[in-house]
Amino acid sequence: MSTFKFTLITPDKSVFSGNAKKFKSTSLSGQFEILPNHGRFITVTKPGMTEFVDENDKVYKLFTSTGVVEFGNNELTFCCDAAELPEDIDIERAEEAKERAEKRIEAKDGVDITRAQIALTRALARIDVSSKLK
Repeated sequence: MSTFKFTLITPDKSVFSGNAKKFKSTSLSGQFEILPNHGRFITVTKPGMTEFVDENDKVYKLFTSTGVVEFGNNELTFCCDAAELPEDIDIERAEEAKERAEKRIEAKDGVDITRAQIALTRALARIDVSSKLK
């Protein structure tokens, strides 16, 4: 099977740079998959599980936050706010973030509801990915 060049970066680090055989994530309109020689593609992702297979058939499953995926000329670049392997997810911190966000949403007065909903979405995605892979 052929491969494509894949780079996954966050503002803090380069998470992966190498060749991959398959990439799956979730955009605002649903799950999508990229294989070698896919047509030109660009999308915005939402927090959730991203999965890819490297050229040696190693499968990676990790939490990724909001980001942008671009594929063209057999190169995929994924720039996202955060990317964490399941063992790097601080489940206690995610649970605390979930509780804080829920309290903010319930309070409503003087609270940026959109920001609280985004925080809740990220926390729930981290908890979900961690529970599925541990």
